Amino acid sequence: MTQIVLNPLPFRFKLTMHCFFMIVFSLLLENSYGQEIIISSGMHHLRFGEQQEWSDFPKKAAGDRLEIPFALENTDGNQTLQIRQQDVKHAWQVKINGHVLGKLDRDEKDKIIYLAIPSGILTLGNNRLQIDQMDTIPDDIWIGQITLINQPISEVLSDVSLNIEVYDKSSGNLLPARITVTNPEGALQTVGASSSKTLAVRPGIVYTGNGKASFGLPSGKFTIYSTRGIEYGVDSLQLEIKPGDQIHKKLYIKREVPTEGWISSDTHIHTFTHSGHGDASMQERAITIAGEGIELPIITDHNINIDLAPTAKEMQVNPYFTPVIGNEVTTHLGHFNIFPVAEEAPIPEIKAENWEALHRNMKKTVAQGVIILNHARDVHGGFRPFDQERHIGDAGINLEDWKVPANAMEVINSGAHQTDLMRLYKDWFGLLNRGYSITPIGSSDSHDVSRYLVGQARTYIQSQRDDPGKIDINEAIQNTREGKVMVNFGLMAEMIVDNKSGSGDLVPNTGEINVAVRVLGPSWLDADTVRLYANGIKIREAVISKEDESEPGVKWTGTWTLPKPAHDVFLVAIASGPGKALPFWQIAKPYQPDSPLWEPKVMGSSGAVWIDVDGDGTRTSAYDYAEKLWKDAAGKVERLIQNLKPYDEAVAIQAASILMEERLLGNLMKSDKPFQHASPTTKAGFHKFIEAWVLSAAGKP
Repeated sequence: MTQIVLNPLPFRFKLTMHCFFMIVFSLLLENSYGQEIIISSGMHHLRFGEQQEWSDFPKKAAGDRLEIPFALENTDGNQTLQIRQQDVKHAWQVKINGHVLGKLDRDEKDKIIYLAIPSGILTLGNNRLQIDQMDTIPDDIWIGQITLINQPISEVLSDVSLNIEVYDKSSGNLLPARITVTNPEGALQTVGASSSKTLAVRPGIVYTGNGKASFGLPSGKFTIYSTRGIEYGVDSLQLEIKPGDQIHKKLYIKREVPTEGWISSDTHIHTFTHSGHGDASMQERAITIAGEGIELPIITDHNINIDLAPTAKEMQVNPYFTPVIGNEVTTHLGHFNIFPVAEEAPIPEIKAENWEALHRNMKKTVAQGVIILNHARDVHGGFRPFDQERHIGDAGINLEDWKVPANAMEVINSGAHQTDLMRLYKDWFGLLNRGYSITPIGSSDSHDVSRYLVGQARTYIQSQRDDPGKIDINEAIQNTREGKVMVNFGLMAEMIVDNKSGSGDLVPNTGEINVAVRVLGPSWLDADTVRLYANGIKIREAVISKEDESEPGVKWTGTWTLPKPAHDVFLVAIASGPGKALPFWQIAKPYQPDSPLWEPKVMGSSGAVWIDVDGDGTRTSAYDYAEKLWKDAAGKVERLIQNLKPYDEAVAIQAASILMEERLLGNLMKSDKPFQHASPTTKAGFHKFIEAWVLSAAGKP
């Protein structure tokens, strides 16, 4: 074990024990009988493990535990330890004189927490604070600004009484919302309140199910924010409060993002009550869903069917959403969300030898519903569905010849980000090119009240209903299956082709294609780029500036005119923007990162719109074209390569995959001769496939 002894920021120097005690005793002389003693004014970097977790941490290895001696002249009564923590991913415990006070919050956010110090733990004279990890998992954290307060927590957090009301600015009605409280440095400030029939409370976060919230705070300076998911603006106020203040304030938020004809859904929501990890109870989950404006929440606890409707009615938030029973079918071959599920329906058998058997098991429960492949690039139980050893993403193929047992897949999971936010989109493009009918999904995978915000990533589904408490579930399911969706992680890209067709549609085409796009998002987020993809290949791009915002909630509008393609293609619009450091909408770092380098972003997309160029009334995939070209080539590789000239890179990738399956690709790699007269798109497609194949186990010598 390596321990860190006082390496406070910003000066990054080590105090000698003598120097340290002089500082502490000087504080004691001033505060012997006062309320607070500062144990450490700086922030300390701790690292468990050898590797730097993120690039914004110091490269030099830090200690893996913090020990600070401090002296006291008065130990009467119950006292409180105040701590600031940042980037805590795993379990760290806090001890004084060998007694465990509790744990740091497992939450990467910057926050102020409090731990009770029962009477009898502190001693007159010398004491020792210790913070170390309970797990053995690599983790970099910041910890510091540690203060000993000679009061119990209940008194510390009740200096001031606040009554906050949140209203819809347009209607004047009280509104379920999330209230965020920060100190002057932007850290989430723990409040004096507990979850109840109307509140869901965590450090710095108060969800209100009825628009009203009462809680205590210490005296000091604070900023209060009110928000309600991605469609609403934000209101805030700054307070400087002193002991005994009783404050009543009203905050007003307004719907900014135009989502008429769409309903917001989070298809991946958990509860601690039934999944056994995270921290959101059923009651808290109902309030958080209402507070984030999720209209069609899918409850997907692990291998169990849970109905949130009775709890929503109990918490009096049922007018704000229509809950759907789902199930995260959690297996050693991946995780899959299925819905809608009857409460009494059998739980799918999770023991299966392959995806085909697993698909049969899930279909027995979900029939004609939705099956979503979750977080396909993450490892669970030693299995990664789209591991490069078994899956070539650009081609959408499994090298063990397993067929994807789903009709939808997560392209954004805000609780389990990819380092490259486009990675899962590329996988989705590959599946569409392979011939799968797959709907893109955005979801939160939230198990928590505040660590991962429910609905931070979400899916917008076409709907004719505008009453969130009475959504037509059958229509929503059908539209999801048909791909009539948009994906939202802060932004949306709404696309209309030839003035009438949108996500999920098949567009008959006889000439040029008119593509109109609106980039949508709230005023507190920015968009900087919108791109248009055909068969997963970028064909257009526009830069977005603040001046492009034509009205609240509309970041950009534009039209592209495309020449008639040589063959059927699908179009997808994707918008992106910078990830701002917002205390009320913090973006989680990647769950299983590929690199310590990471740049937060927001993004959103349309679903796929298919262009029926050949006029056969069907969605002809890149694989369909490649298969026909190979058949026409009558086994001649050179002829296939020449026949690919009019086709795009996606068709070339599929052609390469066919040659791999025919065991002809290895020989083709030994000579450039067949490609001497190939088109640039054909060369690019083959190069991309061969590069991925070589990285896989199948393509290694």
